[in-house]
Amino acid sequence: MGIPEETLHNLFDVELEKGRTQKEAVKAVRQKLHNIIAPYLGDPDYEQAARDLEEAIREGPEQVKRVCEAILSQHASTHERLPILEEFYHRIFDFTGKPDIILDLACGLNPFSFPWMGLPADVKYHAYDIHQPRIKLVNCFFELMGLDPCAEVRDILLFPPEIEAPVAFFFKEAHRFEHRQHGCNVEFWKALRVRYLLVSLPTTSLDGRRNLLDRQRRLVYGTIGDAPWEVTELIFDKELVFCIDKSYGT
Repeated sequence: MGIPEETLHNLFDVELEKGRTQKEAVKAVRQKLHNIIAPYLGDPDYEQAARDLEEAIREGPEQVKRVCEAILSQHASTHERLPILEEFYHRIFDFTGKPDIILDLACGLNPFSFPWMGLPADVKYHAYDIHQPRIKLVNCFFELMGLDPCAEVRDILLFPPEIEAPVAFFFKEAHRFEHRQHGCNVEFWKALRVRYLLVSLPTTSLDGRRNLLDRQRRLVYGTIGDAPWEVTELIFDKELVFCIDKSYGT
């Protein structure tokens, strides 16, 4: 499965603490793992993707972009961002400035958006995910692009990164963290040693039938609570980015 043992133990312990039997806990953990890994959102063939990337590097930047597009299209959350990739990162970095260090939290396939970010190859791009095959492919990609292979398998909820950084991405994951453990985002966001925490959430349901804007705003502003952080919203077609300045008021 490629999931850290500490994640499995944590999920199981949390269910037992609710008074469930072992059989009930196992069932609940399986359901949560399904939500955490989210196979219904899609995944590439990792070995084939690595081969495609190696060949693309030999052919040049445009082919690299084409292969990255193909990889990004395999997951629902990154697929719907494809038409606006250049605008998306232009607006984000116009607000934050171009960072020399990035934390990509619960990154999924987002690091394959790097060719559209307009960042130099000496940027320190720290990507975190609990799915080992994803991280292996991300580090393969980073090395092919001349980046340091700074991706790692880590359960960031249990072990938040301690690296100081100007920018952290937390794209389309805050709501799924809440499904894992209600209220967990509060302490997690506080623990991050970053200036800008960029939390994005979908504006509509996967089927496009429900508008989620009010729900997502309640989640984010409820999580921030009375923390003295300034929030700027960047709204896109299907995604709302909350640019949270954690330095505000400090």
